Amino acid sequence: MEERANLMNMMKLSIKILIQSALSLGRTLDSDFPPLQQFFVVLEHCLKHGLKVKKTFIGQNKSFFGPLELVEKLCPEASDIATSVKNLPELKTAVGRGRAWLYLALMQKKLADYLKVLLDHKHLLSEFYEPDALMMEEEGAVIVGLLVGLNVIDANLCLKGEDLDSQVGVIDFSLYLKETQDSDGKQDGGITAVLDQKHYVEELNRHLSCTVADLQNKIDCLEKTNSKLQEELAAATDRIGSLQEEQQQLKQQNELIRERSEKSVEVTKEDTKVELDTYKQSRQGLDEMYSDVWKQLKEEKKIRLELEKELELQIGMKTEMEIAMKLLEKDTHEKQDTLVALRQQLEEVKAINLQMFHKSQNAECSLQQKTEAISSFEGKTNEMMSSMKQMEERLQHAEKARQTAEERCNKMKQELAGRLDACRQQMSQLDSKCSTLEKELKSEKEQRQTLQRELHQEKDATTLLKTELQQMEGLKKELRKLQDEKQQLEKVCEEQEQALQEMGLHLSQSKLKMEDIKEVNKALKGHTWLKDDEATHCKQCEKEFSISRRKHHCRNCGDIFCNTCSSNELALPSYPKPVRVCDTCHTLLLQRCSSNSS
Repeated sequence: MEERANLMNMMKLSIKILIQSALSLGRTLDSDFPPLQQFFVVLEHCLKHGLKVKKTFIGQNKSFFGPLELVEKLCPEASDIATSVKNLPELKTAVGRGRAWLYLALMQKKLADYLKVLLDHKHLLSEFYEPDALMMEEEGAVIVGLLVGLNVIDANLCLKGEDLDSQVGVIDFSLYLKETQDSDGKQDGGITAVLDQKHYVEELNRHLSCTVADLQNKIDCLEKTNSKLQEELAAATDRIGSLQEEQQQLKQQNELIRERSEKSVEVTKEDTKVELDTYKQSRQGLDEMYSDVWKQLKEEKKIRLELEKELELQIGMKTEMEIAMKLLEKDTHEKQDTLVALRQQLEEVKAINLQMFHKSQNAECSLQQKTEAISSFEGKTNEMMSSMKQMEERLQHAEKARQTAEERCNKMKQELAGRLDACRQQMSQLDSKCSTLEKELKSEKEQRQTLQRELHQEKDATTLLKTELQQMEGLKKELRKLQDEKQQLEKVCEEQEQALQEMGLHLSQSKLKMEDIKEVNKALKGHTWLKDDEATHCKQCEKEFSISRRKHHCRNCGDIFCNTCSSNELALPSYPKPVRVCDTCHTLLLQRCSSNSS
């Protein structure tokens, strides 16, 4: 109630002084006119009285521009004011927009009409104001009636170039004190009370200047933190650039390894094709040799059948040859068993190789494994070249043996034609030659088997190379997926960093606004100078005043205390000499002085 009455009285005084000064001036008013500035400050305090605090995602918001926006919906004539306020680029806060709206409404001489429209719809105002707010009570209607007198004033207010957002609305009582001195010069006792109030208001202004200095210090700290954050952002961008360069280097290395592997695979394919061609040619030559030898054996068998009647003595030799053949068959069976055992060992080796291959699928060692695979490919190619040289040497030996056999066959034919009498000697020689030829055939069969084994090994090697190529393609796909995921994560990180920066800016701005609003509210809701009739007990010890226990005002907070609770004296900026101060104000002022000195 007291705060509403004080605001009501201040509004009456401000309107009265504004009208009187404007009429005495006799010209249009501008924004630098002091009574007009004080009128807007008092009107802003009246509109802020009893406002509800609205919570948003940035923080708490308490602005009188919210109810003023309803005028556009209720009164279409106010749409021009709303659009012009929204189009002003220098206004960034709701407080600045509300002040610009009041300026424009006063210039149109419709400020009272717009506020009357708001008061006629109190059910809408209840969303913004508390039930005991000034605009919700009868005082609001009285203020609207007083504002009608401002239609006499002509004002020309320039909104461009003025910082409406950061203006601090502090009431200057000097204008009103001069007026009270002129009108009430006869009342000396009232002048002292007004002077005390003036000193009290000056003390409040000093407090506000201290809070402004604190706010400037906080702004400096926030600027330092912003510079640090910018340095961290620059470092992060440098790191991202280095990571991108490393990624490009890895891509180039992967491409080089892929090209090398493809070249090695092509070389191995060409080598295998050449080896297969040579093997086919050697096989054809061996088949031809085998057919020739087989024909010779048939002819010799025919000769042997003709001479069996005469060579009955050599049956024992034949039996010995059969025993030798059985022994050779046993040897062949044993070799087949060894081949089976070797195949099992090969399968075990393949299983071990598969296990080792599965173990070597880690993404971190992929490059080393590729280099090792390339080196192994080169070793295999060297082994294949060595095997090819051995095969060529064996083919040369086989051709030499064939030539020697042909020469021997020619010699045998000549000896059979010329020496029929020496058949026994020739048969013995033929038997020896047959044994050598059988040995050579066995050796050729073994060579053929070894060649077949080598072919199987080469086929297995080719299959392994194909599987490795498929795995390389799978690794490439995984690398592409990882690169895509990395790009997505980088985009998400950039968006999150931008969002954090924006949120930090919003938070810093909202904190500064909230601190300004709180300090203004503290200044507005400050302790008033209590009258002697209003206090019956001491505010600190709550003892009743009497003739012996007298009343004393604290020159800092304005409350009434007893002598024991206000025995301290301090020098205040508004007083030239030390004055009486209560115990609580004494301790607070000492703490403030110590903090300022430190």
